[in-house]
Amino acid sequence: MSAPDPNDPVFALHEGGKIEVRPTIEVRDREGLSLAYTPGVARVAQVLAADPELAYRYTWKGNTVLIVTDGTAVLGLGDIGPIGALPVMEGKALLFKDFGGVNAVPICLDTTDVEEIIATVVRIAPAFGGVNLEDISAPRCFEIEQRLQKLLDIPIFHDDQHGTAIVVLAALLNAAKVTGRTVADLRVVVSGAGAAGVAVTNMLLDAGIGDIAVADSVGIVSSMRTDLTPVKADLASRTNGAGITGPIAEAIAGADVFIGVSSGQVPPEVVATMAPEAIIFALANPDPEIHPDLAARHAVVVATGRSDFPNQINNVLAFPGIFRGALDVRASCITPAMRLAAANAIANVVGEDLSPLMIIPSVFDPRVGHKVAAAVAAAARADGVARA
Repeated sequence: MSAPDPNDPVFALHEGGKIEVRPTIEVRDREGLSLAYTPGVARVAQVLAADPELAYRYTWKGNTVLIVTDGTAVLGLGDIGPIGALPVMEGKALLFKDFGGVNAVPICLDTTDVEEIIATVVRIAPAFGGVNLEDISAPRCFEIEQRLQKLLDIPIFHDDQHGTAIVVLAALLNAAKVTGRTVADLRVVVSGAGAAGVAVTNMLLDAGIGDIAVADSVGIVSSMRTDLTPVKADLASRTNGAGITGPIAEAIAGADVFIGVSSGQVPPEVVATMAPEAIIFALANPDPEIHPDLAARHAVVVATGRSDFPNQINNVLAFPGIFRGALDVRASCITPAMRLAAANAIANVVGEDLSPLMIIPSVFDPRVGHKVAAAVAAAARADGVARA
């Protein structure tokens, strides 16, 4: 697409951008100006210089997140650069505010260098209570997140990894209930070993999954392969207990669960080899790895990343509440237990409405953000990373 379509309502909605900055107070006279700015603000500045922790109380730091991208892995569009990523980051900021009451500032960096990204975030981080990394390609995203968390004492959260994993686990917990099983009973195949695939796998392992195999574009991630990156080699050491090798079809045969977080399509004849009462999460967007109509012929529960089918796996169920809870207790990081707490909170919202067509709450369910925030805050306190 080289030019905006004047008849497309999407462009009309984006005219002028989707977010803006507004003051929280009104300055109507000289007295107000002297309190909000000089000379009054100098007193606040001096106090904060002496005790930086007070910034959480007397500035926006305690309720504001920095959204950072380099535009290298945007949606299903790939590497479209920082300007191409900007409307997506604006949308992310909008969702933070609408679903979590959290202010968010999108910063699109004109560099793909790991060292430059880390240095830039560290330099501007003092003004923010947390950092949401977004749409940064693997494997760089893993190193960036890990190193930033070591350097900064505020939560660093790569949503493409952990947001996806949290919502997938929440949905799988309920899908297992629908079929009369637990996650420990399930044999899972994950299609995709990028940021989302690695995080989903790690989270399912933390949750006690029965068995899990991961596949990339070459085939099943196995210790027998000699072409694995360090991240994939680590996955191979902790997954694929059955020692399956070869193409993904070898792992899908007899599997209870398929989780797709890649763009690779699965042929109908391979889908048909899954175990009875199968669960299929085909999350590629807009074209799922297995079309929902085909999936429904072989699975009891089907989920996608699309809003026009039941059971949409959408990260907005997770990240607003996660940061709301983390900011409320001034958490220094987001721990695995906090992520598990978020997944369980999302799953529990469904309650008595649980059915094959309702394993995950609606993104518009007003209970979700509050429940996730409360669970995350409690887990932060239990883990000893809360400071308020």
